[in-house]
Amino acid sequence: MSGIFGVVAKNDCRNDLFYGTDYHSHLGTEFAGLAVWGKELCRKIHDIKGSQFKSKFFEDHRKMEGNKGIGVISANEEQPIYVNSKFGPFAIITNGFIENSDDLAEELYKDGHSFSEMTGAGVNLTELASKMITQGKDLTDGIKKMFSKISGSCSLLILAKEGIYAARDRYGCTPLILGSKSGDWAITTETAAFQNLGYEIVRDLNPGEIVFIDESGVKVKDEGSGVNKICSFLWIYTGFPASTYEGINTETVRERSGQLLAKNDDVKVDVVAGVPDSGTAHAIGYSMESKVPFRRILIKYTPGYGRSYTPPSQETRDLIAKMKLIPIKDIIKGKSVVICDDSIVRGTQFKNYTIRKLKECGVKEIHLRIACPPLMFPCKFNYSTRSINELAARKAIRAIEGKDIKDVSAYIDETSAQHKKMVEWIRKDLDVTSLKYQKMGDMLKAIGRSADQLCLYCWTGK
Repeated sequence: MSGIFGVVAKNDCRNDLFYGTDYHSHLGTEFAGLAVWGKELCRKIHDIKGSQFKSKFFEDHRKMEGNKGIGVISANEEQPIYVNSKFGPFAIITNGFIENSDDLAEELYKDGHSFSEMTGAGVNLTELASKMITQGKDLTDGIKKMFSKISGSCSLLILAKEGIYAARDRYGCTPLILGSKSGDWAITTETAAFQNLGYEIVRDLNPGEIVFIDESGVKVKDEGSGVNKICSFLWIYTGFPASTYEGINTETVRERSGQLLAKNDDVKVDVVAGVPDSGTAHAIGYSMESKVPFRRILIKYTPGYGRSYTPPSQETRDLIAKMKLIPIKDIIKGKSVVICDDSIVRGTQFKNYTIRKLKECGVKEIHLRIACPPLMFPCKFNYSTRSINELAARKAIRAIEGKDIKDVSAYIDETSAQHKKMVEWIRKDLDVTSLKYQKMGDMLKAIGRSADQLCLYCWTGK
């Protein structure tokens, strides 16, 4: 997942743009970029693998004079993309994943278009979106046409001379929230970017909604689809604790999640702990409900280490998993512990690093409590696990069945014997004393939205 941020100010936008973009550094891991419109359009992009946004852009942002700008922390593509179009020059940043990008790129090739920005073996999805948008009658029409053609999701900001166009993806999978202060306007993926900069939340954009922001305020260009299927994983893992989506705070959801895990548990332990950072709030909630003391038995060494879930290569994920968590032997030795975490994706990091580190420190028992059901499908709407075979649950099913199977509905059913076999296989593979996943109903209860108001694809395939 990427994070995007935009500002239209009465005067200079540089500081708010710089710090507002930086507040998305927990999301993307590959590239970052800023674009500011002053006397002309100025754009900067840096590779941030192994470095921090602030260090790469601190000198740049001070030279980027202007009253409107956009910034991105990108999960995969180099962005912003600069386009000199029939509508005039503009810069564009996106958040999402276009699943049918190969087919759409092939159509554009046949129409005589070419691509200058490539990502790995494919086209840069932000450039692809820009090519499709420029085929419209104007930018609003182009965004609507692009929305109608893509499979997946694409929220975006476009910086033009006249102002910023902002559009949230058709299903609202990724958030986009408006904020204001003293006549200045900002739009963000993460509302955590607003608070220290003095912005007040105005509202979430509706799914598919397109707005235009200039010095006079916000104008709605298209009201959108009205279908809201925001990503559940934002609250469980991806989102920042201080952020709020659709009026629901992330930290509060995680605490409720941990409380519900404890309500359905009867294990006797000495200590409750979380895998930092996102597992910490789930563990606090578990401790609140169970009355078992919360202790920090694993400490994340923060500088320089991002999330091990988001980098595209297994080698990078493993390195981060190995280096970022430091156990405290004095607290762990001889203790029975409940470890809360947001999810088990591949399971390799738990098995090879977290569990091994705890055992080397002399832990007595490890009871793993996971804040969502087993992940069954790779996300179709954002960058995450791209291969279904990587998922821990799929590896378990393959081992139980002796082959890959298409219909996994019996394993999704939390009451079935197959589901219990799958969980037990994962427990043995991880080598923990016990393993329990959050029930789907309790995850929905923790979030506070019904199933028809959420994207649950990675658990249900629907």
